[in-house]
Amino acid sequence: MFYSSGNYEAFARPRKPAGVEEKTAWFVGAGLSSLAGAAFLIRDGQMSGDKITILERLGLPGGALDGIKEPKKGFVIRGGREMENHFECLWDLFRSIPSLEVEGASVLDEFYWLNKDDPNSSLQRATVEQGKDAGTDGLFTLTDKAQKDIIRVFLATREEMENKRIDEVFGADFLASNFWMYWRTMFAFEQWHSALEMKLYLHRFIHHIGGLPDFSALKFTKYNQYESLVLPLYTWLLDQGVTFHFDTEVTDVDFAITPGVGEEPSRKQATRLHWTSGESGAPGDGVDLTEDDLLFMTIGSLTENSDNGDHHTPARLDEGPAPAWDLWRRIAANDPSFGRPDVFGAHIPETKWESATVTTLDARVPAYIERICKRDPFSGKVVTGGIVTATDSAWLLSWTVNRQPHFKAQPADQIVVWVYSLFVDTPGDYVKKPMQACTGEEITAEWLYHVGVPVEEIAELAATGAKTVPVMMPYVTSFFMPRQAGDRPDVVPAGSVNFAFIGQFAETRERDCIFTTEYSVRTPMEAVYTLLGIERGVPEVFNSTYDVRSLLAATGRLRDGEEISLPGPHFLTDRLLGKLERNVVGELLVDFGLVKDVRS
Repeated sequence: MFYSSGNYEAFARPRKPAGVEEKTAWFVGAGLSSLAGAAFLIRDGQMSGDKITILERLGLPGGALDGIKEPKKGFVIRGGREMENHFECLWDLFRSIPSLEVEGASVLDEFYWLNKDDPNSSLQRATVEQGKDAGTDGLFTLTDKAQKDIIRVFLATREEMENKRIDEVFGADFLASNFWMYWRTMFAFEQWHSALEMKLYLHRFIHHIGGLPDFSALKFTKYNQYESLVLPLYTWLLDQGVTFHFDTEVTDVDFAITPGVGEEPSRKQATRLHWTSGESGAPGDGVDLTEDDLLFMTIGSLTENSDNGDHHTPARLDEGPAPAWDLWRRIAANDPSFGRPDVFGAHIPETKWESATVTTLDARVPAYIERICKRDPFSGKVVTGGIVTATDSAWLLSWTVNRQPHFKAQPADQIVVWVYSLFVDTPGDYVKKPMQACTGEEITAEWLYHVGVPVEEIAELAATGAKTVPVMMPYVTSFFMPRQAGDRPDVVPAGSVNFAFIGQFAETRERDCIFTTEYSVRTPMEAVYTLLGIERGVPEVFNSTYDVRSLLAATGRLRDGEEISLPGPHFLTDRLLGKLERNVVGELLVDFGLVKDVRS
């Protein structure tokens, strides 16, 4: 497996791998990683779909990319995914998956045309004092000291950031800035999360720093991600003959591990897959695996033990047995190279947060949405353009309205709103209770307070003007816990002959960051290409971190447009700038607003 960029590799079709006809494939979990891995086996590995089996504990595919209507509770989305044009592996996949919406188009075509016709942006990113504009004006408000913190982290080695918290490498000035408010609410970072992951995010999205305040860099699907991404992919895999077994829990994996000789790694082979199943007609309780039986394991889970409340019932924090994490613990006990799951999955107080799906039932509520987002929420086009953060919220509450309808089955007079908070243990401003203890009605009341509904009308509207489903997720930011090399297993561990780890807790050799749909597709692409020896490059991460134009543009934006001043008398500095501006470097500095233009 190798990384590549450019049209030469992107447009090439690999030849059929030797011996693929004799191989089968098994996937643990039916999240995006497994669905993508199966698609790459078929498209690029040219494996017959009927040789592929996907085992899933839940009753439907998609994992965290969910979107469903529960008959008695209402619409539910646990989270939303922000995407951009440089998710190279994701778009490589979906260029080959037929759209269910547009005849003759791929999912990528449909998505591309949608975002061309209706580009994303936010007209009000933050509010204060019950729905008033917070007046951030797109500024980052980074002091010189805070800017130096960012530069120091950006230039540090990965090793220097291992096992460190964000608040150990960034000072009080940075943590008080608009930049940090934009950043943590957009990506769900807490101050105690991984400084290493923060560094990877800075490198990964340096080309989008300028779009951070208004979300102009982001792109969204037409509907929720289940209907827009998962369903077309699942449908295509079924058409290719892939077998799915739902209500089937993988409980353990056996391995044969032979010690290495000299510098050679130990030989590692998965030999048996164990499961229990409540699905009618599911085969047996496991399967023996040979070298020709490829096993792709999704380990860990950010949505494990999620619990849905309803309009009158709080969501429950489930700290009990967690099958996905327990499976990884059993697997990891076989070899140190299989990772350390408790680095991520044993810190529920630090990894939990809660979201809620609000479905409006009263025509008065959308008017408050429109007042803040400055767009008609019923237009079918971009509404908020991303989250709106109530900066003075004790919960640090954020909310968003995507294009409506957000569900195909959604009535035309309803709006679906997604709400989440980073501080779920803190009493609210209107509802004097922590979000974790609140019913859907109480969460609705707190949200209505922060969008500016008069206090005397909140109780009635919260009770009858909406139906809200809260969701508590104990592990949702578990992959952000401080970590070091080896805590996550390599996608294909050294010496593996027939198995790979995929998903958010597998370690790519590329410079990518987690909590993205891109990472969920990159890891299975690497796994499939490695185990089958596919002669096509896996797309490398977009190289903006090495592009001087992206770096200069980001520097200018981080300084809120303030020019760099040179020490000394003006007549000397102007002469120096004049000489500098006669070359390409000087022209770039002027073009990106970092130095004043003194050219005559």
